[in-house]
Amino acid sequence: MKADAKTESEVLSSLNKHFKAYENRDLDAVLSLYAKDDGVIAYGSGADEKRVGLKEIKKQIERDFEQSESVSVKIEWSSVSATGSVAWVADDVSMAVKHEGREMRLPARFTGVLEKRDKRWYWMQSHFSLPAAGQAEGKYFPLKVKVK
Repeated sequence: MKADAKTESEVLSSLNKHFKAYENRDLDAVLSLYAKDDGVIAYGSGADEKRVGLKEIKKQIERDFEQSESVSVKIEWSSVSATGSVAWVADDVSMAVKHEGREMRLPARFTGVLEKRDKRWYWMQSHFSLPAAGQAEGKYFPLKVKVK
């Protein structure tokens, strides 16, 4: 269900705070947007990037910051839906990442689930991913997949 204008504005505000805090390498500000529940989850694009709980999410963000010199995120497209006190967002984003003196531009996807508690939206789940490099347009799955 498409979110009403007020909910959409609040969720997008939280999303922008998330990205701005990340760009500013403000770990505490990013973490303050997540619920303090044990089951809060953040997925990243790496095979090992499944983080459950704030302590694990903190470790992931610290690792991200250690392995990059700078990051900027631009929202290209966004969709916000909601029902009751739960909202979910899907975004196409472009990232500029500086790593070892080299800048990379990456198309990426970001999704999240938020819950409103005491008039504030908290991130319950986030998922950052990169489109599969080996998957041709119009194909169901990547052609260059290693099968175990």
